Amino acid sequence: MLQELILYWNQFIHFMNAGGVIMWVLFFLNLALWYGLGFRYLTLKRGTKGNIRRLIQKHLDRGDKKVYVGILDYAVADALNAAEQAKQIGTTKPREFIYDALFPYSVMISQYSTLVKTIVVLAPLVGLLGTVVGMIETFDALQSSSMFSQGDSIAGGISKALFTTELGLVVAVPGLLLGKVLDKKEEKYILEFEQIADIISTKDKE
Repeated sequence: MLQELILYWNQFIHFMNAGGVIMWVLFFLNLALWYGLGFRYLTLKRGTKGNIRRLIQKHLDRGDKKVYVGILDYAVADALNAAEQAKQIGTTKPREFIYDALFPYSVMISQYSTLVKTIVVLAPLVGLLGTVVGMIETFDALQSSSMFSQGDSIAGGISKALFTTELGLVVAVPGLLLGKVLDKKEEKYILEFEQIADIISTKDKE
């Protein structure tokens, strides 16, 4: 088992070194991308079922006995507390208190969104840079007088160009697709936060 792991590790190192420094840059961009995607996926997990009005009613009925299973539960609880504070103060604008309570959740659901979008755009460009570097090395080998004796250099340059292009696309395409899915979830949360503010700020008038 250990020998197999060492063998796979050596093959991985050989593959990465074959593409030069650009491959390692793409590798670390890939790690950062999946960290951001994983964080956003876990943060944007809904956890609760049903619509917002029903969720708020559950919190009002059960109070502290309500079991929190997702970000919406915490957002509703904080929004209700903010509305109660606004009521005690006697302000005519409880919505502002509720928005203040929901602001940390709005920040949380958008965390790492910019990082993911940046890497999705950057990865193909870095891969293209590796392609350019590889092709320059190839043309340098072709210009030498001993062109035919430097087949390894030519092949290495072309290989580097292909490796980095491939890895750049491997990083960008899944990040683009999963990022779009998570962005849709974020937009849905923003609408639900608006619903929370609307329902709670007007519930006393109903």
